[in-house]
Amino acid sequence: MRSVYLLTLRQLSGKWRLLIMAVLAAMPVIMAAITLADDDAPSVAQFDIVVLSSMLAGSIIPLIVLATGAAAFSNEIEDRTIANLTLAPIPRWQIVVPKLLATITLAAPFIAVSAFLTSHIAYLADWKATIAVVVASLVAVSLYASAFTWLGLVSGQAIGVGLLYIVLWEGLFAGFISGVRLLSIRHYAIGFMHGLDPRRFAEGNQLGFVAVGGVCAVVFTAFLLMSIRRLRQMDIP
Repeated sequence: MRSVYLLTLRQLSGKWRLLIMAVLAAMPVIMAAITLADDDAPSVAQFDIVVLSSMLAGSIIPLIVLATGAAAFSNEIEDRTIANLTLAPIPRWQIVVPKLLATITLAAPFIAVSAFLTSHIAYLADWKATIAVVVASLVAVSLYASAFTWLGLVSGQAIGVGLLYIVLWEGLFAGFISGVRLLSIRHYAIGFMHGLDPRRFAEGNQLGFVAVGGVCAVVFTAFLLMSIRRLRQMDIP
């Protein structure tokens, strides 16, 4: 598992990919700083909706994770090097798990720093609110990583399909149709944030903290198991 993990880290650590991830991660921080400096700054509730929910959880986090998660398997499938892994006498889960962990390892630092600076600036060094935003963002990273790693196994156009999912499902439908939110990773992350700090994030129709924690665990496990199952059933030349 260690060798697969380190190999995946090297494969996904291209300088252009890392640069794009850094630029994306900086955008919410810049937005928070501009918002705070504006004389007509929006209310806390508006900031939660526009920056934390729509921008960070609904756009930046999934885009950064998509850049690594979708490529964890799709690159090897395209290059036909995945046979080198599957021919090894190891269980399929020992291939999927390290690749998923590598995806999270690369994306998590960018998201953690972005979420920390964004919330620390916006909430004037309110540590409880800052920690809630960072933890919820890392939960979102894990969920998106499990989903996009699976997507890279089932589709040869994982990046395109992932972008459609981010724009249409997380960005459009989940933002305007209440029923869709129950199947939205963005909604789970925001619910987790509200549960960690109900004092600051008290508004909004969110799932309870225990419920959203359970849903997150189920979603993560489901995509992980589907990835393992898919790798077992693939016809690899």
